[in-house]
Amino acid sequence: MKIRLIFLLGLFTFTLQAQESLDDLLKRYNKNDIPYISVQELAMPKTKCIILDAREPEEYEVSHLKDAVFIGYTHFKLNNFMTKFPNTDEAIVVYCSLGIRSETIANQLKKAGYTNVQNLYGGIFEWKNHDFSIYNSEDKETDSIHTYSKAWSKWLKKGQKVYPKLSTKSNQN
Repeated sequence: MKIRLIFLLGLFTFTLQAQESLDDLLKRYNKNDIPYISVQELAMPKTKCIILDAREPEEYEVSHLKDAVFIGYTHFKLNNFMTKFPNTDEAIVVYCSLGIRSETIANQLKKAGYTNVQNLYGGIFEWKNHDFSIYNSEDKETDSIHTYSKAWSKWLKKGQKVYPKLSTKSNQN
């Protein structure tokens, strides 16, 4: 009886964790003080903006959105960005794997006076999950997506998952 109860409790806990939605994940990790833009809206031809990739270099090399400007996360330099993009009213969309690191970078831009900054809801994973094109370091379309970590890779439903070589990252996406 005790074993059955422990098993059922474990199964219930696993089921709750497995059913977490992307909304739940982003609400848990983000402050939601940067507006989101959907992948569908960003993919529309009328959407004109600067697209910023706020992931690490190895992630960008494997997969990124077409014409995305690599700015990084760990070594992001706000002053360099401001020099390259001085128009603080220009539309900017920041993305990462799911939308957590990109919110951090977007907040830095907002605090620096950029007025039209959005966070890509679900990041590059959601972009690929909706069958939009991804490109590699040679600017060729690819099906490979860098997953940041094994733990976060569960959110990527389509494409070929590429895992980090020697990484124990699991707390950020």
